[in-house]
Amino acid sequence: MGTSVQVTPLSGVYNENPLCYLVAIDGFNFLIDCGWNDHFDPALLEPLSRVAPTIDAVLLSHPDIIHIGALPYAMKKLGLSAPIYSTEPVFRLGLLTMYDYYLSLKQVSDFDWFTLDDIDMAFQSITRLTYSQNFHLSGKGEGIVIAPHVAGHLLGGTLWKITKDGEDVIYAVDFNHRKERHLNGTVLESFVRPAVLITDAFNALNNQPYRRQRDQEFSDAITRTLMMNGRVLLPVDSAGRVLELLLILEQHWTQHHLSYPIFFLTYVASSTVEYVKSFLEWMSDSIAKSFEHSRDNAFTLKNVTLLINKDELEKVPDGPKVVLASMASLEAGFSHDIFVEWATDAKNLVLFTERGQYATLARMLQVDPPPKAVKVTMSQRVPLVGEELAAYEEERNRKKEEEFKASLKEEELKASHASDNKADNLMVTDTLDAQGLSDAGLHGGGYKDIVIDGFVPPSTAVSPMFPFYENSAAWDDYGEVINPDDYVMKDANMDETFAQAGGGLNGKFDEAAASLMLDMTPSKVVSTELTVQVKCSLLFMDFEGRADGRSIKSIIGHVAPLKLVLVHGSAEATEHLKQHCQKNVPHVYAPQIGETIDVTSDLCAYKVQLSEKLMSNVLFKKLGDYEIAWVDAEVGKTEKGMLSLLPLSTVAPPHKSVLVGDLKMADFKQFLASQGIQAEFSGGALRCGEFVTLRKVGDPIQKGGLAGSQQIVIEGPLTEEYYKIRDHLYSQFYLL
Repeated sequence: MGTSVQVTPLSGVYNENPLCYLVAIDGFNFLIDCGWNDHFDPALLEPLSRVAPTIDAVLLSHPDIIHIGALPYAMKKLGLSAPIYSTEPVFRLGLLTMYDYYLSLKQVSDFDWFTLDDIDMAFQSITRLTYSQNFHLSGKGEGIVIAPHVAGHLLGGTLWKITKDGEDVIYAVDFNHRKERHLNGTVLESFVRPAVLITDAFNALNNQPYRRQRDQEFSDAITRTLMMNGRVLLPVDSAGRVLELLLILEQHWTQHHLSYPIFFLTYVASSTVEYVKSFLEWMSDSIAKSFEHSRDNAFTLKNVTLLINKDELEKVPDGPKVVLASMASLEAGFSHDIFVEWATDAKNLVLFTERGQYATLARMLQVDPPPKAVKVTMSQRVPLVGEELAAYEEERNRKKEEEFKASLKEEELKASHASDNKADNLMVTDTLDAQGLSDAGLHGGGYKDIVIDGFVPPSTAVSPMFPFYENSAAWDDYGEVINPDDYVMKDANMDETFAQAGGGLNGKFDEAAASLMLDMTPSKVVSTELTVQVKCSLLFMDFEGRADGRSIKSIIGHVAPLKLVLVHGSAEATEHLKQHCQKNVPHVYAPQIGETIDVTSDLCAYKVQLSEKLMSNVLFKKLGDYEIAWVDAEVGKTEKGMLSLLPLSTVAPPHKSVLVGDLKMADFKQFLASQGIQAEFSGGALRCGEFVTLRKVGDPIQKGGLAGSQQIVIEGPLTEEYYKIRDHLYSQFYLL
């Protein structure tokens, strides 16, 4: 039987809710993504709460709220304690995203699902991997290898490849095959015939315009509004798709020499851009090459001003401007407040670049036709004054006093227990001295009136004394036994910045935002409801950076998984993609929340041991990073009952020659040119010299993703040229 694989969606199937999935591989439980929505609805986490303590490892794919939002809460409240894996940008930008959300919500509500310390502790548990790095799990996960690969969509975005016994499980959601200004396209198409592919149907019904056309329409809409003396608001995420928008605006402003001000307004704007500047190796090839040649960093923004406080924006003179502000849903944050102020002016434009989450203000405004008026809640945090402040301080002092008394009692109890436990180790004086001390203490009053606060002398003590704890360290032949964990080098930068409330940001956190985090001034939230007349223009342009429906279908057809699991998408989109894929993929699943589906491979895999006698006579040939050889053997068993390959007891039968390799005709054409042989493509074949023709026959992938057969046919008269080209062809393969 093949590797056992079960998939259980915990959130994000047949709808657009946050992503969270349980994937069990031979009993090892992976939690892939741990998202939450902008409402932070606890009902969405009920399925996760039932399985969180059983999770063995967590894999994170993207640094936005719908992929990582519930991680701090799950580790604080739900019992999630497994190791976490992500790429470096997902770790850094995800941390900034969580900070921005927390600060935005804390300013307008008594948000208490988690704290900044909870965010720090959750992200401190993350192990960062690089693209294509094979990470071998140990312990319960022995034999499982995980590797992140390029997904596109967001900086550091990841496709996860999980391998066990030669079978691959690919988790690929929110990928983008298109190359963008700051990101390369996904490498999903490089995987062929995995045992299981888990992907999403989010964009299955959408088709996108050409990038150049879309970017031109985007720039024109903004420029047109500014020229009419209007202001443009772009509700954006904290550290995700906004990076692509910043580059588009920066490039357009530079090319057309525009002078209208652009502002990027989030609580972590400066930190975001500073970190992104150091992530060039994770970006597109064009950005990396530009930096190598001219040392020009694409994110040295000359036309964009970074703001972390709305007060700074209000100091800017009135007039046309562009503001990119978080949050994209308009539920809270700077974008919410700016929308309320600007919506009543018909000259202004609110430009949405992503679909708003379900039941949010942004989603409400994106319907066609848009509403003419919306009800909003304006909230702000104000300091306590007068009687409220006095009552707050009185209550705080009372709690502190109770906590102090409780801690004193606890210390006294601990001291009493410790003294009793150590009573047998007290120093014993001779009988005469002990009697003298006793007489002095009991009859002479030497110690009778001494009050020792916090210490309770044991009944066996001859006089009051400080508690004494003997260091009973273990010793072996090499000295004192140590605990290696005590000497593990921690991430110094992370520890230092966590202590400064800038967890894991290496001192790059905004000072103003950090002061806001540390602000302990007593305050309360004051809210008022308003009806906003929406007179401004509302426009939606798709800059989500996801593959569209046509591309998703094409990529799935190329990858040709043996089993396909569809998640995250509306019911209509999921069913549409399911019906399409059933034509080419043998097994297609679209499970419901909490439904466990078994996608164990139908192939049988066996482990065999290669005996030393067999290996001593094998001749290996190097093939790239591998070594290959032809082996004739017979199956036996070791003393422990394990299958083993042994040398044949009889003479090995002859076998046909095997050519190992994958020839690309375009590469072979270049090789022939280097050998002085002219070659060109004609009618799907490669014409070599005057009379010889090469063509590929057959399909390497059959219907259902099964392995097909493909041959290279060489045709032509038996001349010296024919044999010369044939030898060159053979040289491209390894002969066994």
